[in-house]
Amino acid sequence: MRSSSAAPAAKPPMRDALVAAAFRLFSEHGYEQTTVDDIVSLAGVGRRSFFRYFPAKEDVVFPDHERCLAGMTAFLAADGEEGEPVRRVCDAARMVLHMYTENPEFSVQRYRLTRKVPGLRASELSVVWRYERAMAEYLRGRFAGRPDGTLRADVIAASVVAAHNNALRSWLRSDGKGDAVAAVDHALDYVQREFGSPADPVDGPVLVGRESAPDDEGSPRPDDVLVLVTRRDAPLWRVVQELETALDRG
Repeated sequence: MRSSSAAPAAKPPMRDALVAAAFRLFSEHGYEQTTVDDIVSLAGVGRRSFFRYFPAKEDVVFPDHERCLAGMTAFLAADGEEGEPVRRVCDAARMVLHMYTENPEFSVQRYRLTRKVPGLRASELSVVWRYERAMAEYLRGRFAGRPDGTLRADVIAASVVAAHNNALRSWLRSDGKGDAVAAVDHALDYVQREFGSPADPVDGPVLVGRESAPDDEGSPRPDDVLVLVTRRDAPLWRVVQELETALDRG
């Protein structure tokens, strides 16, 4: 017998209940066949409650993006003039990743849904553009007065979004298996190496230079010695990658 003093399970907040009801119906009946009335009926609330949280049915698919976008924009705005701007936007992109990894099952479910419904894919692209615009506006402020400052800001923002999304979607396609953080870090480090300040290198191997060792007759032989400096805890794949890149440069 259950103890009469046991507390009943707490109900999820109304917003979460609406999202859960919506995705259950999308899974069982399809997105197009599910109506707002169906969602509120399953959640046990009225239509006014739904529209208090979501302007339209498609918005219930992306319940966390507005909060994340607001947080990311505030994070960028709080940066002073001393920080390295490319690193800052890379860290802002990691905030978006954290939103996805907080609930991997939901993120994978949403990814599958957006692949099936073209209208949702268009909505998702609109959200991605807003993230990119927020990063570009921050970078334009940091690069103001520089030659091609606006161009540089837009290119870097687009590159950060592309790198982040490439790694994120690979993780989502694998059903959330693997280390999403390591994959996104790898992708963003590539952007930072290309566009970041030399005074703010990524936490990986750094090519110091090449030295020439003399041959048996005392004549120098070019590029015999390659000097590579790296952190002790740098992953082996990154060391090998930087070494291969340096060797390819000849």
